[in-house]
Amino acid sequence: MKTRNVVLVVAACVSLLSLRPLPAAAQTSSAEEIIRRSHLAEYYPGDDMKARVLMRLVSKDGKERIREMTMLRKDLQEGGEQRYFIYFHRPPDVREMTFMVWKYPQKNADRWLFIPALKLVRRIAADDKRSSFVGSDFSYEDISGRNVGDDAHRLLREEALGGKDAYVIESIPKDSAGSDFGRKVSWIDKRTLLPLKEEYFDKRGDMAKVFSADEVKEIQGLWTITKRTMRDVQTGHRTEATFQEVRYNLGLPETLFSERYLRNPPPEAVR
Repeated sequence: MKTRNVVLVVAACVSLLSLRPLPAAAQTSSAEEIIRRSHLAEYYPGDDMKARVLMRLVSKDGKERIREMTMLRKDLQEGGEQRYFIYFHRPPDVREMTFMVWKYPQKNADRWLFIPALKLVRRIAADDKRSSFVGSDFSYEDISGRNVGDDAHRLLREEALGGKDAYVIESIPKDSAGSDFGRKVSWIDKRTLLPLKEEYFDKRGDMAKVFSADEVKEIQGLWTITKRTMRDVQTGHRTEATFQEVRYNLGLPETLFSERYLRNPPPEAVR
């Protein structure tokens, strides 16, 4: 079935909710398809990508820290295996630090971190995917994406958010021990299929974190979240990430995403 036909079928199924309830199995199927397509729209636009990323870490009392980095991504398979490479420019205590992800569709990603002060490459354990990414409110998993099949998805309703029509979908981890949240509610833009907002609830049912897409632009014909915020509701801390100089389809070589370049990446790739 062609991609356009799939979109039309999903949209038609969802619109019928206003007329009569769908069976639970049909709701689950539609929700998983929407989340899968949203995952592609957010994490797989183009064959590769390069961007300058500015992170502002803001505490409850307004104190802020800055992280600036270059992010590279290459897709080996649409919706499947990926490579990420991140090089830190500032502040001085993380300058020249690098982070690499090899992402797989059916198993935990491999992650490496090079710490220049120690001249040490550290392999990040699979359980660390839920840990904070360099002190921010984003986790390692937030950076490269969570496997769609790790959660059970259910379409709750349709509604407008910020003037945009959205699907509202609940996602519950299939393995509660393998996740730091009990459930997630996502608002998926019907037009771009990008997440407009995500609410994360802890295992007690209390809201823990809120993600928001603050700015979305079309770049080289691809919809891109250029400003995003992750806010820790319980501590009042938040992280704002701005993507600048975003470029797609650069023909990045796969060899760039290797452990040898963690210590000494090519200057032209990360400047």
